Amino acid sequence: MTSDMTPAAEPRLPKAYWRLWWATGINAAGDGAFAAAAPLLAATITRDPRLVSVVSAAAYLPWLLLSLPAGVLVDRYDRVGLMWRFQAVQAAIAAVTTALAASGHLGIPTLAVTAFGLGACAVVSANAAQAIVPDLVATPLLHRANGHQQTIATLGSQFLGPPTGGLLFAVAIAAPLGMDTASFALSAALLATLPRRRHHPVEHPPMRTAITDGLRWLARHRLLRTLAVLLGVNTFCGQLGNATLVLLATQTLGLDARGYGLLLAGAALGSVLGGLTGARVINAIGTLPTLLAGLAVNVVVFVGIGLSPNATVLGVLLAANGFTIVLWNVVTIGLRQQLVPPRLLGRVGSVYRMIGWGLIPLGALAGGLVAHAFGLRAPYPVAGVLRGIALLVTMPALIRAFRGWKPHGVALPRPSPARTAGSPARTTTDP
Repeated sequence: MTSDMTPAAEPRLPKAYWRLWWATGINAAGDGAFAAAAPLLAATITRDPRLVSVVSAAAYLPWLLLSLPAGVLVDRYDRVGLMWRFQAVQAAIAAVTTALAASGHLGIPTLAVTAFGLGACAVVSANAAQAIVPDLVATPLLHRANGHQQTIATLGSQFLGPPTGGLLFAVAIAAPLGMDTASFALSAALLATLPRRRHHPVEHPPMRTAITDGLRWLARHRLLRTLAVLLGVNTFCGQLGNATLVLLATQTLGLDARGYGLLLAGAALGSVLGGLTGARVINAIGTLPTLLAGLAVNVVVFVGIGLSPNATVLGVLLAANGFTIVLWNVVTIGLRQQLVPPRLLGRVGSVYRMIGWGLIPLGALAGGLVAHAFGLRAPYPVAGVLRGIALLVTMPALIRAFRGWKPHGVALPRPSPARTAGSPARTTTDP
């Protein structure tokens, strides 16, 4: 075989992307330790599921309150600078919380405030992290890059972080919080080394006008608008079940802190598999079938979680849930990165995530109320039924929205001709 017949090497992701990847993994590991320790700590302070759900709600409340202005910041300022600076603030918050926990002065109110503060910073840094990926990799590599991001985030936040957090919590309640502090600091240091986009001085519109541009763009794009609404319902239902998972695992199924961490790690195996195989699955069966099949599986999984007879069955079902969630993320994040104009990516992404994540705090509080009224097993079947209804209601609109959508290299769906002046739809040639 001559050299002319040698297949071209597969394009590689650039070195700058891998620094972002490492920062994501390190940060996720610390977050996973905190995610395991926070509900365990709350459960040691109170056995009331309503109070436990308050901590979970506080962590996600910033996505409802702060997403829109955060999106403007991401489009207006250097995204690299935003990421590392806000993660440095998270390190400071986690350090103060570690000191409070070590001194025995950490209660439910303080834990809720900590969760809110960390979540507020995450609104900016996470939005910027998604918006910066198209700056680092070529469009044909977006699915692969997003898949790798989902995989390392899952490995850190669900596979490495939770069991480590559970083990550290068994040693000292402040230890997992200290791990979170270190992870934020190291991640911020890595992010500070990423290449910066040169921002030319421009006259920025007022904050309200900038937010309106993002709202208007998403409202006029049928596909992304439909996905955002469906995501909002599903995350509400997801947190309705997950808010009191720690009580289901420890009180109903009898797991200790170490067992709870291992349960979350086992569940993460499905998410890791989804990140590693997501692009292949999507290419094999198509974008829309992947989304619809994943949503249907999640309906069954959520009903089954509430009926789990033991921790093994619970872990398997949580793994199936993680697999389908990652497939959804790989598809929908890639769509936003391809379809949204680069200068609007932060704002449209923030509107999308406000709709998609804004109901999570309400879902957490609803889960606490359902568990208090009907038992710790009840939230998951209730959430599963609601997810099934949402899928049936939105499926026709979702199918219509996907008509005409084609993969890389051909025309992609665009907003209606009435889109904001000066905001042309992004093509596949955009970096």
